Amino acid sequence: MAQPPKQWKSFDEQLALLQQRGLLVDNPDAAKRYLERLGYYRLSGYWYPFRQLAPEQDSGSAVPRRLSSFIPASHFADVVQLYIFDKKLRLLALDALERIEMAVRVDIAHCLGRLDPHAHENPDCLHGRFSKQIKQRGPTKGKTEHQLWLEKYHSLLHRARREPFVAHYQRHYEKLPIWVAVEVWDFGMMSKLYAGMKLADQNSIAQKYGAADGQAFASWLRSLNFVRNVSAHHSRLWNINVLERAPIPANGDLGQGLNNARPFFYFCLMQAMLRVICPSSSWAQRLVAVVNEFPKAAAGAVKVEDFGVVDGWTQWPLWSQKREPARTQ
Repeated sequence: MAQPPKQWKSFDEQLALLQQRGLLVDNPDAAKRYLERLGYYRLSGYWYPFRQLAPEQDSGSAVPRRLSSFIPASHFADVVQLYIFDKKLRLLALDALERIEMAVRVDIAHCLGRLDPHAHENPDCLHGRFSKQIKQRGPTKGKTEHQLWLEKYHSLLHRARREPFVAHYQRHYEKLPIWVAVEVWDFGMMSKLYAGMKLADQNSIAQKYGAADGQAFASWLRSLNFVRNVSAHHSRLWNINVLERAPIPANGDLGQGLNNARPFFYFCLMQAMLRVICPSSSWAQRLVAVVNEFPKAAAGAVKVEDFGVVDGWTQWPLWSQKREPARTQ
């Protein structure tokens, strides 16, 4: 049976409701400004872990049931600090992923462009499963993955048709060569085309970044695209359950005790790639500084381990001051 719809509440009523449920508000004016600027619903994801656990949990549910009331000594300021911590993580992720996206785009364009300047549109330059295997069921029945990719590509190309570089190439050459076309792609398109490359071409790029093989690197890109989408849409990142999971390398190069369901593992992947792309970057030190700022909530409701960090991680070679020189393809 459907519940009655939620009722609109003024910002003052929202704040009063939180106080009624036990959240301590030390500065009501500042708290109200945060509600006005960020919204009750967005902030609710950050005060969720401060809500009390129900004494009896729902049978068969892996997710603990939370009550509306807050754990004693929970402060609105703790919620805000957790939000700020998460925002800093998202900005660091986007900083790293922008560099990674630009570099891998060039890798793909340089590799495929040798085969054909328009390799991204040429099925013969790609893996058969991607370019020739037709889907047998579902809404995309009768099409290949490459055809679906091209539909998205041409849609983005049409959207960018007034960009000077697009207009120039379409006027003079009709098609964009792959080293120009990459500027139209988003991270997800880049990831999908990489996964559609022939295995030898995939491996040549994967080796550059220390991945075991092209299949492993394709899973890295899929996972990093998930993190990018979470970050770009300003969603909660710090303790999210990562749905698109890359396998943890068996050689332990990234560190020990990592959990690929937690975001920190993917920050390790970012750092491994940044050490190749821009070895003089201070990104690692900035991440260490942000993690050290994790809010120490009085209620003890949140802990930095929920991000996925493990003891001693800052001493791992991956996060050390010494950086490896960039490797050439």
